[in-house]
Amino acid sequence: MAERILLIKLSALGDVIQTLPTLEAIREAHPQAEITWLVEEAAAPVLAGHPALDNILVSRRRTWVAARRSGDLAQAGREFGSLVAAIRQHPFDLVLDLQGLFKSAMWTTLARSSRKIGFDRTREFSYLALTERLPPYDPDEHAVQRYLRTAHYLGAPQGPATFRLALPLGGGGLREPPWRTLSHPLVILHPGARWETKLWPEESFARLADELARKTGAQIVFTGSSNDRPLIGRIRSRLHRAVLDLSGRTTVKELARLMYQADAVVTTDTGPMHLAAAVGAPLVALFGPTAPWRTGPFGPHQVIRTGIRCSPCFRRRCPQPECMNGIAVADVLPVVEQVLETAGRQTHRRLPPHRTGDGQFEIIVQRI
Repeated sequence: MAERILLIKLSALGDVIQTLPTLEAIREAHPQAEITWLVEEAAAPVLAGHPALDNILVSRRRTWVAARRSGDLAQAGREFGSLVAAIRQHPFDLVLDLQGLFKSAMWTTLARSSRKIGFDRTREFSYLALTERLPPYDPDEHAVQRYLRTAHYLGAPQGPATFRLALPLGGGGLREPPWRTLSHPLVILHPGARWETKLWPEESFARLADELARKTGAQIVFTGSSNDRPLIGRIRSRLHRAVLDLSGRTTVKELARLMYQADAVVTTDTGPMHLAAAVGAPLVALFGPTAPWRTGPFGPHQVIRTGIRCSPCFRRRCPQPECMNGIAVADVLPVVEQVLETAGRQTHRRLPPHRTGDGQFEIIVQRI
């Protein structure tokens, strides 16, 4: 019987993407294993169709919490019970908790296994659910390397970090896939972020878009979720040149497909930043309250930050976020221009897609 492995990494999108090399390394070390990934619903689409995965279990925690607050508990209770039953249906040979929080410790405890592995001294006492504890990790170690250490503990060889995604060939949620008609050079601007302190000023994004269009003739595309539409609308109201706004119009994988085609992507510290890095898009990332050496884009990408003394502070709110406000358009524009110039010279800067027979294609990108 094949070895059964449960990998628990629930959220968020960027964290799940940064765990993909660990999945690949575990698959290499355990080629015959049946690997199941437990993930929350927001990040689940990025795992769909992944060739190294056998099963995906989805925790709809946010939906359940919303149902509890609204008093509609019946459906949430049934879904929660079904997930518990699915996890407990068969024993796992090992469970790997890469989240290190109470919410993952709960699932680790519920899973039937004699081997429950993760890092010692993780937050919210989640390490108490483990039977095997790796030494506490260095918080300044990059997340990709940190997660890979668990794969090495399970016998995976040292090697480059491999990101693999199955992305759409067709339009999916888009009536006409924009990657069929967009011109080059193509610059994607992704201005949104979940933390207020991670946002770059709207005026700065507007000036950057205008200057790039004027100086390079680039096609400018704004991306984001439907929640980012008001933000992007305010940015567009300041523009003097035409741009394309795709906020709220793409799935996660469609966004990855767009970024794969881009000649440059400029983004704040957010999940789609890691999506761009994973598909090998030439990336310029703007950092303020967070540490790029911990959770920045993995690989040879450009990171711009002011480096003021209070950064990184990891605060979600700040009355004067000078770490982001202090990044000038004049700091970003020449970097993006250089990225565009380099991308224009490198006709094979990324591995070509490997087409599959199910309406998708795979992209494999390796980083050291």
